[in-house]
Amino acid sequence: MFRNNIVNFRTSLKTLTRVQRGFKTTCVASFKEGSKIPEGYVGVYENSPGNPFDIGKATSKGKYIVVGLPAAFSPACSSSHVPGFIEHLPELKAKGVKQVIVATVNDSFVTKAWAESLQTPEDIRIIADTQGDFARKGGYLFDSKNIFGNDRSIRYALIVEDGKVIKEFCEPDKTGLKVSSAANVLKYL
Repeated sequence: MFRNNIVNFRTSLKTLTRVQRGFKTTCVASFKEGSKIPEGYVGVYENSPGNPFDIGKATSKGKYIVVGLPAAFSPACSSSHVPGFIEHLPELKAKGVKQVIVATVNDSFVTKAWAESLQTPEDIRIIADTQGDFARKGGYLFDSKNIFGNDRSIRYALIVEDGKVIKEFCEPDKTGLKVSSAANVLKYL
């Protein structure tokens, strides 16, 4: 009887181990192409932790571009990605875009300093997704601990009209600069 209990315990333990190893969590995106960006995300700020920014509400009327990127002051973000949107802003505006909203997983002090260093025009707003909550809910957060020390946003761009995501541009390698570039987004407006 004792031997049978040990065998049953080992069998149960093996089954439990298989179940645990097979369990996988996934992030369910709450906004993608064809869906609305919900209002009320917390943890997103502009210029100060005392100035919450509601991306869903901000994009609810009119046409907008929402750009996600891994980090303020990183080489590609500072030299190409955001400067591309600054350079193409007149063309974007001519196609009916009200604003470009750039979201990055940084604190609001960093994003404010970065916007100032890039001399972004008022129609390009750089906001802080301080804990990656907006990126996570969009399905855009990835593990970049080896490079940036925490999870960061993949590089993406969204065309949003009246709060609805019309077109989504996600970099296949998470950090490239082709699919989500201003020049590429312009082709679809």
